[in-house]
Amino acid sequence: MYFEEFDNGNETEKRERQFKKWKRDWKIKLIEDMNPSWSDLSINWNLNYNKLRK
Repeated sequence: MYFEEFDNGNETEKRERQFKKWKRDWKIKLIEDMNPSWSDLSINWNLNYNKLRK
């Protein structure tokens, strides 16, 4: 539904802490602005889930 990419883990953790402070309505608006149909954005990632489980 929504994701962001960062160059390092510190940026990722900082952004995650920001998200946790926001109200649900604000998070939903963010998703709907970027992905109005709430499409599954992972469809084209070509992940091999069997490798991830090991």
